[in-house]
Parts: sequence; structure tokens; C-alpha cells
Amino acid sequence: MVIRPLAEIGMPLSEVDTPALLVDLDAFEGNLRRLADAAAAYPVRLRPHAKTHKCPLIALRQIAAGAVGVCCQKVAEAEAMVQGGVRNVLVSNEIVGAGKLLRLAALAQEAWIGVCVDDAANVEQISEAAASLGVTLSVLVEVNVGGNRCGVHPGEAVLQLAQLIAGSPGLRFAGLQAYQGKAQHVREYAKRKEAIDKAVEMLQMTTRLLEKHGLACELISGAGTGTYPFEAASGVFNEVQPGSYIFMDADYGRDLDRNGKPVADFAHSLFVLATVMSHPVKERAALDAGHKALSMDSGYPLVVGKPGVEYVNASDEQGMLSLQGPGCALEIGEKVRLIPGHCDPTVNLHDWFVGYRGERVEALWPIAARGAGF
Repeated sequence: MVIRPLAEIGMPLSEVDTPALLVDLDAFEGNLRRLADAAAAYPVRLRPHAKTHKCPLIALRQIAAGAVGVCCQKVAEAEAMVQGGVRNVLVSNEIVGAGKLLRLAALAQEAWIGVCVDDAANVEQISEAAASLGVTLSVLVEVNVGGNRCGVHPGEAVLQLAQLIAGSPGLRFAGLQAYQGKAQHVREYAKRKEAIDKAVEMLQMTTRLLEKHGLACELISGAGTGTYPFEAASGVFNEVQPGSYIFMDADYGRDLDRNGKPVADFAHSLFVLATVMSHPVKERAALDAGHKALSMDSGYPLVVGKPGVEYVNASDEQGMLSLQGPGCALEIGEKVRLIPGHCDPTVNLHDWFVGYRGERVEALWPIAARGAGF
């Protein structure tokens, strides 16, 4: 079912129905420019992660700002991107299952498609799918550089998979995927850098081994919003994959810079607009935005512009506010903006972005890959 947007172009922001997912276009466009400028200062390509926004229109804006393409985590996300006009997509994840692999191979008839592996049997399955459709898939070996999720250990295990890929029909060895996910939300600057320095050492050793056996890495890709300056400056990574930078969220806002202050590289541009639906006592109010409008996995959202008002609890359809201190009363029907704790899964709860500038709606962008988890 197609869900109509909660707003119309030209509508005052005060009239937008709730809960709605807002994008402050001035802040959003500033984030686009800042990352593009930062990446341009290094010999790295920019490949933003589309799992953050799940929207081909945003992906095309990122590409227009200098990105080579985007990352996705799922085949369905990649399908939405290609159908929306994106022609360079890296699935920065392992894909398993004959049906999914055939869908992935079919996308290579329209776009450059890359995928990651950490298992020999999976390489053979991908090869069969690509060969059956007469396409070539670019395959990256995922290296575990400390995140301890997917990926093989650096060194010999990488070499074995790279050699297998290079000798498999329908595949080309394209390089290494090396994302240190755990480091993204390490608060202290020095500790984040230390984690990436260790990753770089692992990759240097691995690339030397590959080169010794005649295997060059076209791509060494990874990095996220919390660490990309370290990977970009490493001299080893030649592609970075920040995703959340475009929106930011409350959790990334807790990372610290080298001076111990909150990192201010990017502005908060993503908000959930909610309405005060109940205010039974002066110390408590309820919003119409709970678990079904906001992801709480990284903590509760922050309330914008309301000193003394704190989001303290959530049910399926309600968010509870604590009002402490003088002058922080709210009115029934009043609308407030919330900064999500975690932007990616919050986006996946909505059908549309409502883009605004000043106090007026300027853009409506469908979240085409919402729910694309397969």
C-alpha cells in the first residue's frame, strides 16, 4: 500500500501531521558539502552508505556532490537504488541464498555491482549466479579489522579467498572491505584513532601479501561517520563509507574531538516532529511518537529547543516527557522536534522525508527502500 505523505509542498511546518520525519534542508545540504570537501582533501573516493537514508533521491544528491556511488547492506536496498537511477552500488555485506544472488547478479546488467565475501563456498555460489546471467560481479574480501562481526582474519585467509575469486567465472577480485564498526561510537578521540591505526596495520600487512602473489587491490573500502578522517588520512584506504553524516543523531553527537568537545563536523538535520497529545500534570506530558516512530536502541531522543523538557520513556505509540523547571510548560496540540538516538533504524520506520527550509515544506522524498531487509 502506498502511504500518502503527511505534508504538501509549500505547507507551513506547523501544519505537518505527526509523527513525521523531517529533514532540515539547509543543514542537510551543509553536511553534503562538508563531507565532499573533506574527502576531496585526501586521495580517497567517497561512497556514502545508503542504509542510513534508503532513498535514491538522496543518493543521487550525494553522487552529484562528488560520491562515486553508494553502499547498501541488502539486495533489496541495492534494487531500490538501481531502480532509482544509481549506477554504482557496493553491497558491503555478505549475501547468501540462490534467490538473493540471482537478484544481485541481475542488477549487474544495469549497474556496477560489488559484494563482500568471507567464505569460499559463498564465492562459488556467487560465481554460479553471475555466470548463469552472463555478468561480472566485483567481489571484495571482507577483513575483520577489530569489529568482530563478519570478515576473515587479515593475512593468509584473505589471500586464499582473493585467489579463489580471481579464478572464478563471472567474478573479479576488486579489493578489500574493512569496516571497524565498533570504533564509530568510541567517545574518546584518541581511542577511536587507536582502533583505526590497528586496522591500518592489519591492512598493510595483508596488501603486501596480496601484492607478493600478484593480486592488486583496486578498492580498500571502509570507514564510518565516527572515524572517516583517520581512514582517509591513512594512505591505505582509498574509499570511505560514512552514512550517518548526512543526518547525524543523538548518539553520534556524543563522540568527542581531540579537545574533548563534542564533534561538530556535521549538523543535526533529521528530526521527528511530534504532537503533545496529553498533559495531565505539569511535570508530565505525552507525545504521539513512541517506538513506532523512533528507534530507541541508542537511547531516547533529544527534545529540541525546550530547556527542562526530557524524553524519558516510550510505549508503542506514545513518548513520555518529563518537564522540570520553571517556564517549560507545553500546550496540548503543540508540536516539538526530536533528534533520534539512532538515525538509520528511525528512517526505516517512515515512508517519507518531509524536507523543510525555514518554516515551510519544500520537498517530499519517498523512502523507497523502507523495510528492504532481504
